[in-house]
Amino acid sequence: MANMINVFQPSLGERELAAVREVFESNWIGRGARTNEFETGFARHIGVGRQHVTSTNSCTEATFIAMELAGVGPGDDVVLPTVAFVGSGNAIAASGARPVFCDVDPHTLNPTAEHIEAVLTPRTKAVLILHYGGYPGDVVRIADLCAERGILLIEDAAIAIASRVDGRSCGTFGDMGVWSFDHGKIVVTVDGGMLYVRDPELAARAPKVAYLGMEQKSGYDQALRARTRWWDFDITSFSRRSVTNDVLAAVGNVQLSRLPEFIARRREVARLYDEGLAGLDGLRCPPPLPAGHESSYYMYWVQFEGGIRDEIARDLYERGVYTTFRYPLLHKVAAYGCEAALPGAEAAAAATLLLPMHQALTDTDVERVVEAVRDRVSGRRREKVLDLKAV
Repeated sequence: MANMINVFQPSLGERELAAVREVFESNWIGRGARTNEFETGFARHIGVGRQHVTSTNSCTEATFIAMELAGVGPGDDVVLPTVAFVGSGNAIAASGARPVFCDVDPHTLNPTAEHIEAVLTPRTKAVLILHYGGYPGDVVRIADLCAERGILLIEDAAIAIASRVDGRSCGTFGDMGVWSFDHGKIVVTVDGGMLYVRDPELAARAPKVAYLGMEQKSGYDQALRARTRWWDFDITSFSRRSVTNDVLAAVGNVQLSRLPEFIARRREVARLYDEGLAGLDGLRCPPPLPAGHESSYYMYWVQFEGGIRDEIARDLYERGVYTTFRYPLLHKVAAYGCEAALPGAEAAAAATLLLPMHQALTDTDVERVVEAVRDRVSGRRREKVLDLKAV
């Protein structure tokens, strides 16, 4: 397994280690100056004011906080694509609301505005969309639809850290957005997330919700130094402890500075895949990006005709190429109690395979993956020809 080409992989090195060492030497490893630096840098990256972002210990926790800030609860419906991360479904269900799953385009695996509109109900409180593979999808039209209907839009931009439409960052089209920095993402903090909130009042509440609903966090806070009893605090909500710390933020600061080089390499890997797999019968590559769209190139997915996806995945595994499919369809998860038929998503889920995609891939790695796919698909085609001749 030492020679396995991973489907996802972080790029961490001496700069990140040095940043962590500095935190250790400072004797302050909790939430502090480096966390603030990370939040400030991320806000600048997505083009919003610093006061609109709050870092968290995971993207899933940021999604749970978004549900709380949105006031989602029993009696509400929240629409989301069935091709989404289970954390999104759990955040909705845990609030007491009902997840309502919509279909997706079978090629892009992103929902369109029409997919969303088809399942809206009088009880719809919010829509939560994923940017599949880091591709923006139909976010502009979905945002317009939600605004027209007075419905909150939350963007799961976990894998869309550098995705934009006409220069505007995905995650900021809606009322709230969330991002992930776990071990498999492009920018890694080991684990962590970020929450964007457009409304200033809700944005001011977010840090309190992320820290047990507490009004006061630390006696070191400049605003608290004049108090005699700086350890006193007030509770504004019965929330969880969802904050990150300076150790993880120090890693994130370095990673964020490296993001442009990461995206440039991922774009090149996608180009090499496009060229290497072009013209292969029975295989479909990701669609070209529409004008004005920028992708994070988090995933590179191919789709196979003839129900051969699983056997090709097994063959690639045996040849040292790890592949996967994300995300298993949520409307098929019994816990959510959905009985809908969503043909576009079901067709995509049966045919789609994610090839290795990360910035550490070498040209030789990509050539090895391409060769393995081409050999297997071509071999399958030859087998079919021989079967027909035998008949």
